[in-house]
Amino acid sequence: MRFRDSLLAAVLAPVFAVATASSLAAQPAGEEGQPATPVRAVVELYTSQGCSSCPPADALLDKLAADPSIIALTFPVDYWNYLGWKDTFGSPRNSERQRNYARARGDGAIYTPQAIVNGEVHVNGASEAEIQSAIERTSDKVGPRHIPIRFWQERNTLNFALGGEEAGHGPREATIWLGVVQTSGTVDVKDGENQGKQLTYKNIVRELTPIGIWKGQPLAIQLPRAALMQAEVQKIVVLLQEDRSGPIIGGTLAGLW
Repeated sequence: MRFRDSLLAAVLAPVFAVATASSLAAQPAGEEGQPATPVRAVVELYTSQGCSSCPPADALLDKLAADPSIIALTFPVDYWNYLGWKDTFGSPRNSERQRNYARARGDGAIYTPQAIVNGEVHVNGASEAEIQSAIERTSDKVGPRHIPIRFWQERNTLNFALGGEEAGHGPREATIWLGVVQTSGTVDVKDGENQGKQLTYKNIVRELTPIGIWKGQPLAIQLPRAALMQAEVQKIVVLLQEDRSGPIIGGTLAGLW
């Protein structure tokens, strides 16, 4: 079963449930997935095994992933496959997400390695200084700490609780994205610009699918755990994003095992 099929099956399964604020009171306190450190940024790295400039960015993403205040995600693209090596993790859906960001910003900037920070700012994915600067510029007004998302596992279900709108903020809507994430992967590149290199990736997004709309009210979501279990997948990510390619205002990354 492909990752996309698995996610859609989870969303459409009869046990899928969405509840409003009244059900949130039943949630156990202090559950797994409640971060000890406030998460201030989502960093999405658009990279390719066929890009000679990308290995330093891949190594930096690994470093960022060790920071508990950052959700660091690798989005391998497929548009450099013609250079002589087909990216083994590359996905047309990742490429399309990157293009949608460029359209939403209006600048048309699509390149690798490109880091998109909190859904708002794009910078050179190999520059730690630029990424940290983008986090500082954006995290006060957007970012995953603004709308809290709690996650916990209970028997055979995955449970998410999304908070309500921030005090003093006008009403808004946001897409709820659910993704399956491979913790790490190593590839021996046999052709193309990185021929002969062994490349290692961290937090590889294998699939990211919209599963609903948040309208400013507290929301609970329950999904069958079995539908998301794959041999390659160790984590899930939930992102709350204005429109589908706008600022990210909530997020969590959690282990499945």
